[in-house]
Amino acid sequence: MNRSRPKAKRSRALGIALTPKCVAYFERRPFPPGQHGRRRRGESDYRLRLLEKQRLRAQYNLREAQMKRAFAEAARREGKTGDILVSLLERRLDAFVLRAGFARTIYQSRQQVSHRHFLVNGRRVDKPSYRLRPGDVVEVAGRSRTKPPFQLAAAGAWAGEKTPSYVDSALPELRATLVAEPARAEVPVICDEQLVVEFYSR
Repeated sequence: MNRSRPKAKRSRALGIALTPKCVAYFERRPFPPGQHGRRRRGESDYRLRLLEKQRLRAQYNLREAQMKRAFAEAARREGKTGDILVSLLERRLDAFVLRAGFARTIYQSRQQVSHRHFLVNGRRVDKPSYRLRPGDVVEVAGRSRTKPPFQLAAAGAWAGEKTPSYVDSALPELRATLVAEPARAEVPVICDEQLVVEFYSR
């Protein structure tokens, strides 16, 4: 019996593996799903921009309304809008939890935050969209530390090959600090953010 693999199908449609489990599946079938997936599709400018926007949304697991609000805020600030947009998204609490090595995927990270497992500067926060500032300290709440996912995190099970320099993570203590504004060059998302800016600016 074929089981539905929505994240694997979405990974193939976007051309990126959205979770570790999707990597092998995506590598075996590195083309869009559907009977015409192997055929080369016409790549209009609009479709290219739409694809990049969808890629960025998927990597942060955002709704369209959330993405639009983030872009509107980035567009109001001085500087390169695409870089600012990625920096704003990277400062979300759920994204930071993932980068710090406390969760395996952005989906798990969002669930953990929503279930009130994290403190920010000593106060419990349950909003995945909570915006961190440099100097903020994120740690796993006391009663949550004995739960299996966090025991694995403390042992380094979810740590990436390289933690971005804007994250100071002390996994054994289940504590991490945002030490600086995320620089686009260090943010490990696959996206041409300029195409995202062009999509929303059209």
